[in-house]
Order: sequence, then structure tokens, then C-alpha cells
Amino acid sequence: MKFNSFAQNRVAVSQIGLGTGPLGGLYTECPRDRAMQVLECAWQNGIRYFDTAPFYGYGLAERRLGDFLQGKDQADWVLSTKVGRLLKPTPGEASDLVDFVKALKFGVEFDYSYDGIMRSIEDSYARLGLTKIDIAFVHDIGQLTHGPDKNSHHMAQLRNGGFRALEELKSAGAIKAWGIGVNEVDICLEILKQTDLDCILLAGRHTLLDRTAAARLLPLCRARNVSIIAGGVFNSGILATGAVDGAFFDYGPAPQDIKARVRAMQDIAAHGRYPLPRAALQFPLQEPSVASLLLGTDTVEKLRANLDDLSRPLPAGEWRKFDHHALTG
Repeated sequence: MKFNSFAQNRVAVSQIGLGTGPLGGLYTECPRDRAMQVLECAWQNGIRYFDTAPFYGYGLAERRLGDFLQGKDQADWVLSTKVGRLLKPTPGEASDLVDFVKALKFGVEFDYSYDGIMRSIEDSYARLGLTKIDIAFVHDIGQLTHGPDKNSHHMAQLRNGGFRALEELKSAGAIKAWGIGVNEVDICLEILKQTDLDCILLAGRHTLLDRTAAARLLPLCRARNVSIIAGGVFNSGILATGAVDGAFFDYGPAPQDIKARVRAMQDIAAHGRYPLPRAALQFPLQEPSVASLLLGTDTVEKLRANLDDLSRPLPAGEWRKFDHHALTG
């Protein structure tokens, strides 16, 4: 497994990482035994970078990942978690909580302030039961999540103390690097104007289908030496399932225009005699600023299939065939 360094060589991530949202029960239950099997499969296949968040299973993913990494030499793995959401106890049934099935009994409160970020990291250390967090991502800042008014408030929290908290945590050694973990390009460009980042976890905007990061963000990251962690490579599923009935794109039912683009991409892949998911998995790694590609799955079988697709390179000339059908802005 190849490793890539960033943050002035303070962090070296495996080129393939594992995202733990599905292990926290994203959209469907993931029993503990199965989650541990997925983590073990990742480890046995050389994956040493793991991404998690308080939001995933409302603490469940952090607990499971911490349990898995217990006893492993901390020099052998890299872990990222996120700040911006604080967990609050709730009397509701876990199965009633949004997005995550059989989650822990917590709700969430957005807080991007100095105190909120400091508390978030402290809480994550406690849930993980570990003594090392390598990377902290500011989670879901931006208008896509919050809307214009609320995002203005949260950005003010970051400017007035949140950024300072992250720099203090890095200086103190509580983390080695920090960045933002988002699903939109505009907020990345805005924050890059205001402060220096080590990395960006960008979900769904640098994919075979969605190239909206290509025009402005990726060149800026190369120029500023900001590394990209590529997530959401299937755009919520449609690049894995194809344009079938019920296909999802960006966390909702896929529009007809998106389905048409994916059908055209399926035809290209079929003509080349390889599955479309293989192209979708390999595409983000063609970009030099991408340090790691995050896989997100809740079964060993899917993880092995993804790794197999990544091990079978497409001919270099294939990529341009998809360009006409991609979203670019």
C-alpha cells in the first residue's frame, strides 16, 4: 500500500482509507460483529488510515473504531475525526434518530466556536479510548448544510475562535493536522481565503461524475500544498449501482439528467469491458493533490470488491472518454 505525506510530513496516510459512516449504521443497521470484520479486512489489506466523526451513529462509529485500534501500535495507523457537532443525550429511541439506524441515544448540536471545538476533541478522545487523533476536520460547514443565515453565524464562530482552537490543538500535539470535511466547493474556496489548511476531505465533488472541484479548487490546492482526501466517490451510490430505478445521487433520488449522464458512462465502461464502479474508484486518484481515497462500506464483500477494482488499472486513455458526460460547474 502506498503512503502519502502532508502537513509538513507530520501525517502519512495510506492511499486507500476507510470511512466509518456505514459502520455507524448509515441508512441501514450495521451490527457490531460485521463492523469489526470490515475493519479487520481493511487492516489485513494494508489500509492504515481511518476516518470517523461524532455524527456517525451519534458516537457509535468512534467507539467501534477506538475498540478496533486498541492494542495496535499507534505509529501504525492514522485517524481523523471531526468537529462542529456536539453530542447531547436524548431520551428518544435510537432507531428514531436521523440517518443512522440503531445509533447511540444522542442528538447533535452544531458548535464551531473555540469552546465547542475544544470540547468536541476532548469528547472524541473519550469515546475513542485512544491517546492519538491525527487529523481534525471541521464537519459540514457551509451553506449546503446550514443555509445562508445559519452558516454566517457558524463562520463567525470559526473566525472568532474556532480556527484559533484548531491551531492551538495542533501546536499542543492534540492533533497533527486540521482541515474541513465538506460536500461543496464554495466553502473550501472561502475558507482558503481566510486561513491556511493542511487538508480538505471533499465528498462527491471530485468524482467521475461530478468534476466541480476541477476548475478552481484543485489548482488552488496544488498551489497552496493542501492535500485532498477524496470521499463520496460513488456520489451516494449511482456510480456503483448504475442508473437503476431508485438510484441515489447526493443523498437523494437521482434526477433524470444525472441518470442520463450515468447511462452514457455505463456505455463507455461496457465498451471498454470493465465495470463502471472500477472507473469511479480509480478516477479521484488521477489527481496529484489527492493523498487518500476513502472507501465506505459496511460489508467485507463490498470492501474486497472495491479493493479488487482499485488493483486493476484502467488504460490512461479511458479517462477523457467520460469528460463530456461529467458535471463541471
